[in-house]
Amino acid sequence: MFPTYQSYLRLGAVLAASCLAVIDGPAYAEAPGNQADKESKLIAVLKSDAPAAEKAITCKYLAVYGSAQAVPVLAPLLLDEQLASWARIALEAIPGEAPDSAFRAALTKAHGKLLVGTINSIGVRRDSKAVEELVLKLKDADPEVASAAAVALGRIGGTQAASALTAALPSAAAAVRSSVAEGCIRCAERFLADGQAAPAIQLYDLVRQAQVPKQKTLEAIRGAILARKDAGIPLLLEQLRSQDKALFQIGLRTARELPGSKATEAVAGEMHNANADRQPMLLLALADRDDDAAMPTILDAAKTGPKKLRMTAVGILDRMGKPSTVPVLVEVAAGDDAELSRASIVALTRMPGNELDSRIIDHLGRATGKTRQVLIELAARRQIQGAIPILVKDAQDPDPAIRSAAVQGLGTVGTASQVNDLVQLLSTAQNDKQRQDIETALLAISGRVGSSCAQSLVPLVHNQDPAVRKAALHALASAGGPDALKAVTMAVEDRDQSVQDEAVRTLSTWPNTWPEDESIAQPLLNLAKHSTNTTYQVLAMRGYLQFLQGDKKINGNEKLAKVQEVLPLMKRPEEKRAAIAVVQSVPTASGLALLAKLADEPAITEDACTAIVDVAGKNIPGVPGESRRLALQTPIEKSKNEETRKRATEALARIR
Repeated sequence: MFPTYQSYLRLGAVLAASCLAVIDGPAYAEAPGNQADKESKLIAVLKSDAPAAEKAITCKYLAVYGSAQAVPVLAPLLLDEQLASWARIALEAIPGEAPDSAFRAALTKAHGKLLVGTINSIGVRRDSKAVEELVLKLKDADPEVASAAAVALGRIGGTQAASALTAALPSAAAAVRSSVAEGCIRCAERFLADGQAAPAIQLYDLVRQAQVPKQKTLEAIRGAILARKDAGIPLLLEQLRSQDKALFQIGLRTARELPGSKATEAVAGEMHNANADRQPMLLLALADRDDDAAMPTILDAAKTGPKKLRMTAVGILDRMGKPSTVPVLVEVAAGDDAELSRASIVALTRMPGNELDSRIIDHLGRATGKTRQVLIELAARRQIQGAIPILVKDAQDPDPAIRSAAVQGLGTVGTASQVNDLVQLLSTAQNDKQRQDIETALLAISGRVGSSCAQSLVPLVHNQDPAVRKAALHALASAGGPDALKAVTMAVEDRDQSVQDEAVRTLSTWPNTWPEDESIAQPLLNLAKHSTNTTYQVLAMRGYLQFLQGDKKINGNEKLAKVQEVLPLMKRPEEKRAAIAVVQSVPTASGLALLAKLADEPAITEDACTAIVDVAGKNIPGVPGESRRLALQTPIEKSKNEETRKRATEALARIR
């Protein structure tokens, strides 16, 4: 048994009443007890001298607990300016004939807005016994009353209501005509819901040919097409061919709704005949019909036609995600248009299912040229591990484009097992492009796999080609670990100057990638102390100071000692500023003393003074106030920056 309209009203009333109870609803309405008891107490409130606000909330609760017993008390309120709308809420929800009788009785007594509200409630309850009286109200001098009657008649529906509305539409006043048209449309919808297409069509046609607001005309056109089913196709095509934007849009909407294969064929045919601007919109409407008969048109649009149409078709196929569309998407992806190709690859990448992965592997075994490139990229994007053997083989393909795609694919899906394959390829690379592709793939895999692949990379450091040796350094730095660091350190002594340069740069940035690798400290320190190349010394010193600053395992005093050890090696202000940053990270009395010492050097005086104020200006646990005061004297005496001196003076005053 289907739920009645009143049951839906009661459900809404329950929610509303629950919300009101939180505010100030009667406690007894929410208290345990049977419905009859609660109803009796609520009725008693309406009969009492309670304030209007309390009676309004009581009406809300009667929408939940009320029955025919409450109708005699609610009915008089339909004529009450303050409580009429609240009473209507309850009466609309109470099942049975009694509320309908109360509303019909009010029709002859109410006036103005109270009458309009009563008519609206009759429409909500679809009381067919009120039709005769509502027909009379269609001619009421008050346009609001006449309009409400027209809509209510439409809600109720039936032959008598339809006849009255049909007669009223041509001669209705301008202020009422839109509502009469709405009544006709609602009445037609009721006929159609009851399986009576003929009277529905008559009403729709009447409205769409009448002088009514355009929105009503559009609604009537839609209804007229849907009511006619296949016979409505010519009227549908008329809208789809209209130069009027609103008519075209209602045509698109209705094209999505009209059922049947003939409608699908008609929309597809219209799409082929339409201009380039309208074709994509028609194709979208066709796709939204969810009719398999539309698929050939969508697939054809993806392959041929204006670019905008093809892009729309690819987007539709992407949304559908059907494996059956793979051949067409691959064909488009292999085409010359880069944007279409990218959109198709994205669609194929997002398509779900392991079945597609198997099909891609299968196609890879047979495809050639650009299609093979597309399938390789897809295998990588979809992380198809089963395609790795094919990618390894294709990495040596005579076609440079396929070779490049395969190497890039290995970088995306490859594991430690593929490092050896790529190492061999790099050793025999024939040009810079091939070498760069392989290096990028090695970087990607070594970054994922880590130090376990370092041993496979080490042989590249001994390759005859300096370019290969430099590529090896990059991959080793990406992999990390003791084996990698040892190989990079040894490369500092390489016979080729460019390889030496790259090795030093790699070591100097090692703390960026591997900040916890303490073993980097010694190679950097050795370079800083013993290298005869000034550039190497500078790079090594920067790397070493960066390591000191980031190493959390070294305590503050050890850091300060290590900084003091290398201070004599620092020739440039840049390195000394890096040293200041390390010392500043050690907020101790010893650190402040070292900063004061560094402030003696003119090139870095301001940097040291700023660091002193930043550190000593705070209350540092374990650092005596005297040490802070002494340190702050340095920026006051030596800084030439007025703001720095001011901050130092203020900090000193706070300590005192």
